[in-house]
Amino acid sequence: MTRDDKNQLIDNLAQQLSESKHFYVADIASLNAEQSSKLRRKCFEKDIKLVVVKNTLLRKALERIEGNYEELFGVLKSNSSIMLTETGNTPAKLIKEFRKEWDKPILKGAYVEESIYIGDEQLDALASIKSKEELIGDVIAILQSPAKNVVSALQSGGGKLAGIIKTLQERE
Repeated sequence: MTRDDKNQLIDNLAQQLSESKHFYVADIASLNAEQSSKLRRKCFEKDIKLVVVKNTLLRKALERIEGNYEELFGVLKSNSSIMLTETGNTPAKLIKEFRKEWDKPILKGAYVEESIYIGDEQLDALASIKSKEELIGDVIAILQSPAKNVVSALQSGGGKLAGIIKTLQERE
């Protein structure tokens, strides 16, 4: 591979990283062909782009994009794959689901919500992070709750009042 080819790969990788809001660095090295095919299929279903990269190329791509990713440089050893996504917790949930059957992928590090997470022990924390859409849904539900209570109280009160009036009419 020539230097120009490497530079082109680094530029493409840097562009993908900068366009993606979140990314995970994982080790999928010991997966066989069937397992890696299943992982790729699950990634495709969940709108996650899975890319196998060389550590040196990934490091150079991270150096070229805006932001401080130096904490991730320490995990760039052995085999690495990156999972690019728009939703921060989806790859973590996918990894947890996939590891019910197999022992890989192993999370090396992640860049989620402008924070860096290092190590596989961070997987539960990453899976519990709510996405922007989930947070908006929670806020809307909280805002709707008092209005629903008021409407419910008015509706139940109206039914009681109508019942009392009807009973009074029948007595006369």
